Amino acid sequence: MSAHVAGSKWLPRSIASRLYLILFAGLLLAHGLSFGLLFYERYVTATSMMLGNLEQDVITSVAVLDRIPASERTQWLPQLKRRTYRYVLGAGEPGQPQLSERAQNITRLIGAALGPRFPVRADTISVRPERFQVHLTLSDGQPLIVEVTPSTMPVAQWLPFVLVAQLALLLLCAWFAVRLATKPLAWLASAADSLSPSGGGAPLQEGGPTEVAKAVSAFNAMQDRIAAYLRERLQILAAISHDLQTPITRMRLRTEAMDESPERDKLLGDLGEMEHLVREGVAYARSAHGTAEAAIKLDLDAFLDSLVCDYQDTGKAVALSGNLGAPIFTRPHALRRIVGNLLDNALKYAGAAELELARVEGGTIDGDTLEIRVLDRGPGIPAHELEAVMQPFYRIEASRNRDSGGAGLGLAIAQQLSLSLGATLTLSPRDGGGLQAILSLPQRPG
Repeated sequence: MSAHVAGSKWLPRSIASRLYLILFAGLLLAHGLSFGLLFYERYVTATSMMLGNLEQDVITSVAVLDRIPASERTQWLPQLKRRTYRYVLGAGEPGQPQLSERAQNITRLIGAALGPRFPVRADTISVRPERFQVHLTLSDGQPLIVEVTPSTMPVAQWLPFVLVAQLALLLLCAWFAVRLATKPLAWLASAADSLSPSGGGAPLQEGGPTEVAKAVSAFNAMQDRIAAYLRERLQILAAISHDLQTPITRMRLRTEAMDESPERDKLLGDLGEMEHLVREGVAYARSAHGTAEAAIKLDLDAFLDSLVCDYQDTGKAVALSGNLGAPIFTRPHALRRIVGNLLDNALKYAGAAELELARVEGGTIDGDTLEIRVLDRGPGIPAHELEAVMQPFYRIEASRNRDSGGAGLGLAIAQQLSLSLGATLTLSPRDGGGLQAILSLPQRPG
């Protein structure tokens, strides 16, 4: 297990990067092996050709130089010169008697070709590049040297450009193959990110390779099962609410008919709390189906101003700042419930709330992000509980007194409705104390 984890540290994180690495490394290795074998075969062929030509050429050249007058031999030397060896009259340069295996083979080949009439000896002049001289003496006693510089055939100047072009083609093919293989996975990931809690998302189109088609089919089936489950949950809660309303109403009527007493007041308080819990539970279930409301063109500035005025008319300390100056497309009832729940939460714990409207330019790929911020100077929420308070029936306070802790569904409902709007609701501590709730709507103004 530890070896696997240690090895994974050196691998890229994404599947696409790993496929790029595997494909390109494999193609590059195969390409390099092919060129290596090609150059080795080229080296073997060039060496074989050089040795074959050298044997016949030395016999002919030595015979010509041996028969012409000594005064004319110098004129013939340039004509007898070859790419890998040449003829030099004289004693030559001083060298070392140690010879490489290739130099020994060439020396034996020249000696066998000339026969006993022209005895040969050789010495090494340089190792890198390899250069050695084969000494012999012509019939009139003049020394002659065959200077050999073994080398492969020179590489064409255009060959490096061809290699670079081939590597670029390999990289392009690897990129296209990886893109073709990972694009369906990107579609699935995008669909999973945009999966609506109400299950109202459009099904993915089934097609492509067999494995991808099966994955898409399974995803669509999962989305349908989630939608069916949520509908069933809503129906159950609605039925429970309907069935509980009648006995709760009867109990309230009977309690109100009782004589005034502390027990009567406590029973009425408990019944009111039960009614509130039933209403909040149904509201939370319905919040997951916020997409049922049609989106309309809404003047957000006037909408928020009207909402704040409603609070101010009832004596609540709510202030509004910021101006968008353009309408947007959204679901007004869901948006009103979200902002209302956030304001109620701020008023409950801080006694006052500030509502701000701002636009973050370039906040998303499709356009700007509209932010509705609700700020307060209350006790705030500990950092480790900022995500937990979004869960239904979770409250920081242990008390179930509605005046102190509430039902624990206000923020959960706001979170569900935010998802149905395609928005993001985040909570964070406010500088100087308190809490700020930011609703980000990734939409272009309408």
